[in-house]
Amino acid sequence: MVQSQSLSTLTICGSVQVYSTWRNRLNPAKSSALVGNRCVSCRFLRRSSSLRSHWKSLKQRNLLRVEARWPFQGGDQGPDPSSERSESANEDILIFFFQLDLATRVQYALNVEQYDIAQQLREKLTEVEEEAIRLQEGKRGSSSKSEAQDKGISLIRLRADLQNAIDSEDYGLAAKLRDEISKLEAESLAVSAKALAFENAKYAFRLGQKLRHKTFGYRAVVCGMDPVCCESSSWIEAAEVEKLPRGSNQPFYQVLVDVRTHPDLLVAYVPEDNLLAPEKPDKERFDHPYISFLFYGADTAGDFIPIQQLREKYNKPRHEVPYDSQDED
Repeated sequence: MVQSQSLSTLTICGSVQVYSTWRNRLNPAKSSALVGNRCVSCRFLRRSSSLRSHWKSLKQRNLLRVEARWPFQGGDQGPDPSSERSESANEDILIFFFQLDLATRVQYALNVEQYDIAQQLREKLTEVEEEAIRLQEGKRGSSSKSEAQDKGISLIRLRADLQNAIDSEDYGLAAKLRDEISKLEAESLAVSAKALAFENAKYAFRLGQKLRHKTFGYRAVVCGMDPVCCESSSWIEAAEVEKLPRGSNQPFYQVLVDVRTHPDLLVAYVPEDNLLAPEKPDKERFDHPYISFLFYGADTAGDFIPIQQLREKYNKPRHEVPYDSQDED
């Protein structure tokens, strides 16, 4: 992926700026010289060339101009599909690609007995992994625990100050401290709820599952998940999340959108309320530039099989398709 071929694949989808930011931390000129473009063990490089050709053929057939339209959607009222576009979700996926690429480079260097180079790459991989873990913890609730604890300590101090203000009859200060306590209590409750949600998350859908958007009708594949919304307040407002039955306190999914039905929306961040599993297995073709990087292929039910690293990222087991004797008939 770091090679120019796969990098051009990311350029197509407008993601190269984020990807290049992470690459620059490696000194790309040096890293390219270290391993070169001949990594026979890198399946990503081999796939990217055919993927780029496939994308070009899609453009030539004008399939990318087709946009999904839900027949019951009323005019321009309410949000459109782009309201659920998420740059942070896309960046999360690209950082994941970067980790995979570095790991591949390390293995190649070991295969050709370039041990010094392998050690340098391994150190860079460790840096990226540590940064990814830090970002993931900040997003997925691990930091919420410590934040809730810090707010709890602050509440104890403020209550002590409040009591001292009352004892000294400084009622102006007491009123101010009361307001601060009320605000901090609300914040503490929110972060505690978020941390609890991440610990006890239950998802209706799984990695690699093909779904359909209830409102906009486009087809999508799950490639990531959070037990609650981890986007900004402005994004939540634009997507009208609070108007949903469960608001922002429900699972949200990073999904890849079929480019044949909605070419302008590659990665969306969708609440569980807005997703629907098909009644019958969806074995129709699904086109997206990230598919071959994140999944091994499709199972017998038509859903995609996540690569091992993606399952490990979300601590999810491999889904086994139930055996059906009728399939043999």
